Amino acid sequence: MGERILMKGAEACAEGAIRAGCRFFFGYPITPQNEVAGYMSRRLPEVGGVYLQGESEVASINMVLGASASGVRAMTSSSSPGISLMQEGISYMVGCQLPAVIVNFMRGGPGLGGIGPAQSDYFQATKGGGHGDYNLVAFAPSTIQELVDLMKEAFEVADRYRNPVMVLADGIIAQMMEAVEFKYQVDPRDLPPKPWAVGIAEGRPKNIIKSLDLIPENLEKYNWALQEKFKKARENEVRFEEYMLEGAETVLVCFGTVARVAKKSIEEARKRGIKAGLIRPITLWPFPQEPFKKVIPQARRFLVLEMNAGQMVEDVKLQVCNSRPIIFKGKPGGTVFTPSEILEFILSLEENQ
Repeated sequence: MGERILMKGAEACAEGAIRAGCRFFFGYPITPQNEVAGYMSRRLPEVGGVYLQGESEVASINMVLGASASGVRAMTSSSSPGISLMQEGISYMVGCQLPAVIVNFMRGGPGLGGIGPAQSDYFQATKGGGHGDYNLVAFAPSTIQELVDLMKEAFEVADRYRNPVMVLADGIIAQMMEAVEFKYQVDPRDLPPKPWAVGIAEGRPKNIIKSLDLIPENLEKYNWALQEKFKKARENEVRFEEYMLEGAETVLVCFGTVARVAKKSIEEARKRGIKAGLIRPITLWPFPQEPFKKVIPQARRFLVLEMNAGQMVEDVKLQVCNSRPIIFKGKPGGTVFTPSEILEFILSLEENQ
């Protein structure tokens, strides 16, 4: 710890998980995140862990379910089509109240789409891609360092709420390289006990973990209990970044890589006397409310930029509530915004006001 290491994002993600106490990884290859599995296959045996490639994404998420049920920290990673295949297993894990971390390095779609970076899995991650009433805390890093830092938080939040947590990044973050510092080292033996887990352990009852309840009244009661848990997450787990919001009249709202690019555009706009700023949700669910309430009185407009056809913009509309104009610019399918392109959007808004 304390040393900065040049690493590819996918490999840094894997090392971050290991240092967060994860010792079990199950996955299936898919571009652009194959380096996560490759790194795990080498490193986990070195720390007494287990790497296993499932025969499919469906098998892999169910292996994560089984490992989590035994009380260990487990994870999987994939990219958009693979995450789609995992949705039933994710819903089952929520129903069983099992913690795990699921990493999605998004690529373009629909269908097989392409292997270029995208942000078009926002709805899937934040609105519940599987069946039933449930939510996942969804983290959206914008740098590899933040990805590493959030891996520890993801496992902690998963354990805190006994619920899967998703780390949602795009293919750029998986494949780029940056210097990162690992600021934590968790020994799995030091983690709090999980008395709810199955298996034989001292003082642990013979637990049964299931998501099936054929008595409707019982299932309704159980679902309301889950909703109370999600309510606590909404109250306590919101994370966001405010960037150059002081006096901002044109407020950009972006997440992940797009927000990182947008900062350069905002800096240049400020040099030209344009009062621009940024709200960056770090948790896509729960979605932040506070920065919007604070900035609406001074804002003249909101500019939402996403690498999709318009998904997060719906949550922004819920926060702004028609009090200010909202302009959306999207790039669905695998292309990326440039700083000059975003700056042109900002300048055009000023010229046409």
